[in-house]
Amino acid sequence: MKLAIISGSHRLESQSERISRALADRVNELSLFDSVEILSLAGNPLPLWDESIWSGDEEWKARLAPWRQKLKEADALIVVAPEWNGMVPAGLKNFFLLFGTAELGHKPALITAISAGQGGAYPVVELRTSSYKNSRICYLPDHLIVRHVGQVFTGDDPEGDQHLWERAEYCLNLLKAYSTGLTQVRESGVVDHKTFRNGM
Repeated sequence: MKLAIISGSHRLESQSERISRALADRVNELSLFDSVEILSLAGNPLPLWDESIWSGDEEWKARLAPWRQKLKEADALIVVAPEWNGMVPAGLKNFFLLFGTAELGHKPALITAISAGQGGAYPVVELRTSSYKNSRICYLPDHLIVRHVGQVFTGDDPEGDQHLWERAEYCLNLLKAYSTGLTQVRESGVVDHKTFRNGM
């Protein structure tokens, strides 16, 4: 079983990437998945979608090929989404335009929202509303919100971190269980993306 973590911030050395690494470390400590890969949007490695992607443009193929391969191999995902002005960053929205059913379809994903303050709910709502329709990504009913992220998982307040780690570990174990179940769905033969390419 393989896990891919999408670090959704454009910023270099972002809190989103730090939390992604912390979650990856905990997954490895718990031996939940055989491998964990962090795919970071720091520095905007993926250009904005344009219609040449539909025409089989060779430059697009070359740029997306390594991402496509890693996402196809993943059995589950964690989407780490910082809250910027109450929204998901543009690069993360762009990610869901570039990758679809072939890479994400019928795979479980844990939303992990990041807030510098007391927020964090808006990215959860936005991802649940607008990123799953055509990609067929299956978000867990549970999610994580990391509030006051600059003070979390720094080692300065182990007791204060305890409750969030308990919630995180619960969600990570749930993600593993869903990944086992949805592997059976993908292998069942009932998925038909040729006839039903897009969600309704």
